[in-house]
Amino acid sequence: MNTEIGQRLKALKCGILIPTYNNNGTIATVVREALTYCEDVWVVNDGSTDNTNQQLEEIEGLHLLGYTQNRGKGYALKTGFKAMVEAGLHYALTIDADGQHKWEDLPALVAQAEQHPDSIICGTRNVKTQEGMPGKNSFANQFSNFWFKVETGMDFPDTQCGYRIYPIDRLKKKHFFGTKYEFELEVLVRSVWSGIELVAQPVHVYYPPAEERVSHFRPFQDFSRISVLNTILVIVAFLWIKPRDFFRKITWGNIKKKIDENLIHNPESAERIAAAASLGVLLGILPLWGFQMLLALAIAHILKLNKVIALIFSNISIPPCIPFILWGSYAIGGLLTGSGKATPELHEITLENVWNDTLQYLVGSCALAIMASLVAGVLVYLIVKIKRK
Repeated sequence: MNTEIGQRLKALKCGILIPTYNNNGTIATVVREALTYCEDVWVVNDGSTDNTNQQLEEIEGLHLLGYTQNRGKGYALKTGFKAMVEAGLHYALTIDADGQHKWEDLPALVAQAEQHPDSIICGTRNVKTQEGMPGKNSFANQFSNFWFKVETGMDFPDTQCGYRIYPIDRLKKKHFFGTKYEFELEVLVRSVWSGIELVAQPVHVYYPPAEERVSHFRPFQDFSRISVLNTILVIVAFLWIKPRDFFRKITWGNIKKKIDENLIHNPESAERIAAAASLGVLLGILPLWGFQMLLALAIAHILKLNKVIALIFSNISIPPCIPFILWGSYAIGGLLTGSGKATPELHEITLENVWNDTLQYLVGSCALAIMASLVAGVLVYLIVKIKRK
């Protein structure tokens, strides 16, 4: 056994996990090589129908798991993770059973795990220069990388490589839904959402000639599963994750920091700061949905006011405030137009009623915007003056 790497893996409580399905041409070699680096080697036989299991039973010193029905790579990885956690391991180094990954990259992956103990260490291939990479693999990786960025906001070079080190002790409470190739994308996206860092480590990959290559990737079925997963992840990202991250940033500490940076310690006069804030509130409440921030930037630039302050205050129309702005606009409009209505009458919808309600809202919205902008301007002016003294 490679004593140095073996000791480092043991210190990390890291085992090697190899999922396999019909890899009788390479599995024995990969497992025997793994045993030269680590004493905790786990193999999950994902329902192989060739003589893979017979070969594995002849190898001493490995932990062999398996089942008769092929269920997919993701299911095999989850099966291995669970067994390794129960055995007291904290990390799982996963490597494919087809012999394409290089053991010479193992020390660098282990070093990254030592430096980033709570992260997922991801082997990353250079898909642009990698010799012999099939076209479908390159496309699948680019496809996956694109959706990963949409779902997390992060650029990552390779979301498909199976050569990784997972902090399984940290992932053990998570329930992942993917059972096939889509699992390896799901685990990265949901880990990022929960604050687990991803660390990219370049690795080498050997792609044998096409006639010798064994691949269980089914383009239509597996792309369909990945597409369904991405659809779900995008919906969750935009309806829950991104709003959650936005509101997490709205803490009193962050608000105070922004106030200090842009109001108190700003070299501009209190009058110009108040004018920028007033402009932002005015445009944020006016019925210009979707264009408030753009107009705030443009008008602040024309008037040579502080664009950052105008932009910040134009965000008064954030989702939690919108119901109050709509109700206030309609109620004030009722007073100004003489209708006296504080809410629309939805029991009788006619063209005339829709027109009158819309007019009432527009009048009230303009009035509310003017009043709120004046109040905001006065308050900001007083705050700046008092704080500066």
